[in-house]
Amino acid sequence: MAAAPPAGTQPAYDVAAGAVDADRDVALSVWRGNLGQDARMAAKYAWFYQDGDAGAPLLLKLRHLASGAWVGVASAGPRRMRWQGREIVAGVLVDLAVDAGHRSLGPALQLQQAMMAHGRERFALLYGFPNPKAVALCRHVGYAPLGELVRHARPLRLGRYLAGRLPSLLAVPAAWLADAADHLRLRCTRTGLRGEWSDRVVPEMDTLWQDSGTGPGPVAVRDGAFLAWRFDRCPLARTRYLLALDRRGALQAWFACQADEGSLHVRDFWSRRGAAGPSAAEITVLLRAARAAGHASVSVEFMGPDAALAGWRARGFRARGKRPVIGIAASGDARGLEGLWLTSADEDE
Repeated sequence: MAAAPPAGTQPAYDVAAGAVDADRDVALSVWRGNLGQDARMAAKYAWFYQDGDAGAPLLLKLRHLASGAWVGVASAGPRRMRWQGREIVAGVLVDLAVDAGHRSLGPALQLQQAMMAHGRERFALLYGFPNPKAVALCRHVGYAPLGELVRHARPLRLGRYLAGRLPSLLAVPAAWLADAADHLRLRCTRTGLRGEWSDRVVPEMDTLWQDSGTGPGPVAVRDGAFLAWRFDRCPLARTRYLLALDRRGALQAWFACQADEGSLHVRDFWSRRGAAGPSAAEITVLLRAARAAGHASVSVEFMGPDAALAGWRARGFRARGKRPVIGIAASGDARGLEGLWLTSADEDE
């Protein structure tokens, strides 16, 4: 658990397990000024903590013993996953915060160590997305680097991109010609599919999950119950689903999309090909729909088998940034996690 204090001294802090409903005000108080806007965090608490599809998160509280004040919190939200043919419950590490007056290495380390100890008792796997500055602390606690969540992007309108690379007199006609050629190429590519937008999860998405292969995993369960909670009931962002349908109207793939400043961000996806990733034809349908909706680019974040990216790369997506992923299995062994399959839906927002 927590690091032992030097001999002859009294510990300055202790860690206690929290109760999601009873300790709402404690968490919101610690988050205030540390994590996001107050109204946003209150809305997140009601959704992520009190309305989770896999149960309540593990919530830990850090107390300053001299004052008796709660000065830190950390959480792990439960996620149903498929791993090597069985269903497990994993925990995604979220919302670590320590009040400014106690933000030295010791309190944060004590809270992290307690989270690992409690988390490994409850979850088969703990994983998280630390900012780069926190990676060293996570590794010190005992988490292993599992890989990187890589952002891949593909422009649809090249005016903004070329403006900074060509003289203004050339940028406008060059962008027009490039956009026209790209539009024609997308339009003429034969897919045998059509795209249709939905504002809600449809039953066929659940059926698609049940009928597809998940590979060795771990991969989060993407059934209708999870998607309805993760996206439809989430108060933090509006999500629409682009459905790729064959000529008979059967669902072949879906993409959970959020729009922001002219870009379309794919937060999650799944297809009949399962863990092998969507096909180039299915991604073509996504690009056509994004362009028709006026978006200038499309992006997606993914960590998983390289082969699952083949369809994205075939349609022009390129890596544009990455974030570290850390974790540990309850056994303490990171082996067997090579097939970990993540998108930005596997985070908490």
